[in-house]
Amino acid sequence: MGKSYRIPFILIFLFWMIPCITNGQTGTISGRVLEDGTGNSLIGANIFLKSNISKGTVTDYNGFFQLTLPVGNQIIEVSYTGMKTKTITVSVKKNITTKLNTISLEPESYTVQELVVRAGKFNKKLEDQTVSIEVMKPKIIQDRNTRNIATILDLTPGVTILDEEPQIRGGSGFTYGVGSKVGVFVDGMPIASADAGKPDWSFIPIENIRQIEVVKGAASVLSGSSSLSGAIYIRMKYPGLKPHTYVSTYFGTYTTPNKIAEKWWNGLAPITGIAFSHSRRLGDGYTDLVVGGNVSYDHNYQGPAIVIPPIVDSSGLTNKDMANRLMRFNFNIRRRSKKTEGLNFGINGNFMKQKKASVMAWLDDTAGFYRGYPGAILVNDKFIFYVDPFINYYSKNGAKHEFISRIMYDNSKANLNQSNKSMVIYNKYEFRRQFKKVGNVDLIAGVISDYNRSVANMYSGSGSDTNTLLNLSLYTEVEKKYGNVANLSFGVRLEYFNLNGTIKKVKPVFRFGSSFKVAEATYLRASIGMGYRFPTIAERYIRTSFGTLGVFDNPKLQPESSWNAEIGVKQAFKLNKFRGYADVAFFYQEYKNTVEYLFGFWDSTYTFAYAGFKFVNTGPSRVTGIDFSLTGQATFSKHVTLNIMAGYTYVHPVALDPNLVFAHDFNPGGQTAFSYNTTSVDPKSRILKYRFLHTAKLDMELDFHRFAVGTSMRYFSKIVNLDKAIFDFEDATLATGGTMQAILYRNYYYHHNNGNMIWDVRFSYELTKASKISILSNNVTNRMYSLRPLKAEPLRNITIRYSLNL
Repeated sequence: MGKSYRIPFILIFLFWMIPCITNGQTGTISGRVLEDGTGNSLIGANIFLKSNISKGTVTDYNGFFQLTLPVGNQIIEVSYTGMKTKTITVSVKKNITTKLNTISLEPESYTVQELVVRAGKFNKKLEDQTVSIEVMKPKIIQDRNTRNIATILDLTPGVTILDEEPQIRGGSGFTYGVGSKVGVFVDGMPIASADAGKPDWSFIPIENIRQIEVVKGAASVLSGSSSLSGAIYIRMKYPGLKPHTYVSTYFGTYTTPNKIAEKWWNGLAPITGIAFSHSRRLGDGYTDLVVGGNVSYDHNYQGPAIVIPPIVDSSGLTNKDMANRLMRFNFNIRRRSKKTEGLNFGINGNFMKQKKASVMAWLDDTAGFYRGYPGAILVNDKFIFYVDPFINYYSKNGAKHEFISRIMYDNSKANLNQSNKSMVIYNKYEFRRQFKKVGNVDLIAGVISDYNRSVANMYSGSGSDTNTLLNLSLYTEVEKKYGNVANLSFGVRLEYFNLNGTIKKVKPVFRFGSSFKVAEATYLRASIGMGYRFPTIAERYIRTSFGTLGVFDNPKLQPESSWNAEIGVKQAFKLNKFRGYADVAFFYQEYKNTVEYLFGFWDSTYTFAYAGFKFVNTGPSRVTGIDFSLTGQATFSKHVTLNIMAGYTYVHPVALDPNLVFAHDFNPGGQTAFSYNTTSVDPKSRILKYRFLHTAKLDMELDFHRFAVGTSMRYFSKIVNLDKAIFDFEDATLATGGTMQAILYRNYYYHHNNGNMIWDVRFSYELTKASKISILSNNVTNRMYSLRPLKAEPLRNITIRYSLNL
């Protein structure tokens, strides 16, 4: 046998033959968990030892479980999201499997937060995962009066939402959300736009969320090419035995800016809205229905431009034009077959009408901090919807077959020549099965077709206003557990891309992961994975302008690829009345053909703008760092609890070839070769542009009787590096003698770019067991700050909220 075959053979041998190591006398319990009243299997219910939460398991696709425990009388807890937790005493006998009676769980009247959760594609406990995963439960979403899911994600350790773009562990700078390197999925379906690969956070039904899972690190094998840096999975609720209704309404206002910025409105700047969700079993109990909706109004904290002749603003926007309005309605219908056990089918849908004003650049860095630059305010009147028919079948041998399809249509009517009509047709078949006879092996395999079509004048860089992108994928991942000691996984994905029928690419990606129980409640994990991202239609072909700035097309833009490795430790602990998880991970990411959003003076053949941004491949780069998180709950008494979620992330993102010439620009002095060194404000550091080296997140809430008080904190260190051309353009606009509105950023960068800590606070009181009133303030110190160049972040707002759970 040649050397080329020895290493794979050894890996396969180790993967299947690692022995199960156990200490002491043990026995096994087995059983099944069902929903009380219906007899439906509860998939992924948690079963764990009450005295040691590290010893546990989850039920399979038919509700069955098996768990090895120390000999003697043991107390186990059985829990499931939306169900009442049940505590059971069991007698464990040495080397014997004891079969328990069927365990039935009753629905809760409303969802409560649980410490032990299931996550990931295989529905494993957190400590069994081979990658870093953060989990957000619905309690924190509701307690913070979350109007947009991006604000709750921004509290997640290692995650930054910069100008609506999700970033994980410094994997990208800012790109206005175009070409995201983080995949976003709702119940396994991508939520990205057809043209730009950008998630629309306001389109996600936040009132129906059951759980949010954030996978940190390359996730392309199971999540596709958009998941170069990680993926965000959002799970929606389905009804229990009893109907559940949730209603929330709120009213608030932005407060007056402090310091030097001017207040551009008169009176209040209102923020108001109402959201609802209702879930129930219909008729014979075999049909599930979930409906939800949201109506909201946001005055906006950023106002229209003001100009002084001879400067002209052709947009003619008024204060009223800046208000954001939204109406959204969603539904989920699922029917469980009476005749065929394990078969269910249905349809999900979501419809939204929205008018939104977005400021691309501020008027200036002083009095006009909260006003827009002339011609740089995008007003978008959007109608978007999707419908998702699906069929699921759980066979008696433990297999699951899932087929789901989506049609998503988006009609966006916008100023600045940025109107767009797009459509997504998405189909997925996925197979899952647990093979117990060959040693607890889990298998996932699937095939995906993703067709995207966009019609927009701003993408005429391709030679046409109509562009299409087809992505076909085959993927599989195998995971094997060795007793309670080790868990190994291996996955592969094959991607095919076809852009406008002319540009075609095929790329395989691989992933390997492992987790080991090295001590009581201590888990070590390691993983390595590849990533691959094909540029979106927008990145290659966008050609548009806003104000005096432009965005330029790059038809020759190449795909970027990466590999990502991490090693981490998760420690479950119980300290007196406090129990939770601490997690630390060291990560290494290396990118090839890194795609960055670069500012410059581009080819003189362009006539629609003088300078602006272009997506370019900037060469190889590397991001290393450390990620720490802590999640836990302290129970002081029956009515007094403290919930904590905290994290800190350090990243060191560097250019590996700073002298590489990757583009040329054009300016009055002649062409300039673009490299990292020639385009950076601080080339000596080699730090990639628009990154925060240090971020910290914190959320705490103390509940005592009917009262609760909570606070959230986000810290971002200063931006170390950015495009030098931004300063060059500032000089050019100042040199016009007032005929062009000056772009001002240099003074802010050098005198106010010192890091930002933003605090939010909240107070609530339970009027009854089902109703609550809250007072909340975001950016309570009213800090005047910016995270990306030329963009003012929200000033303080104060809101009063009433919520009802029935």
